[in-house]
Amino acid sequence: MGIGSMWHWLIVLAIVLLLFGGGKISGLMGDFAKGIKAFKKGMKDEEDDEKDSSASNRTIEGEATSKQKDRETVA
Repeated sequence: MGIGSMWHWLIVLAIVLLLFGGGKISGLMGDFAKGIKAFKKGMKDEEDDEKDSSASNRTIEGEATSKQKDRETVA
């Protein structure tokens, strides 16, 4: 009976089900899935924020000349 034996894994699965019960395992898997979804959403939001910040870093020519005029009047 090696590690890859089918009977070995069936016995391990039966013991795990007896110890934790079906409800706890499904609850844990549900929590795990929610965590993965939240992680993916966070990564997507971060990418969207980077796209938005790169778009806001662009300088519009009209704004650049008015800022230069403001600096010239202050100096």
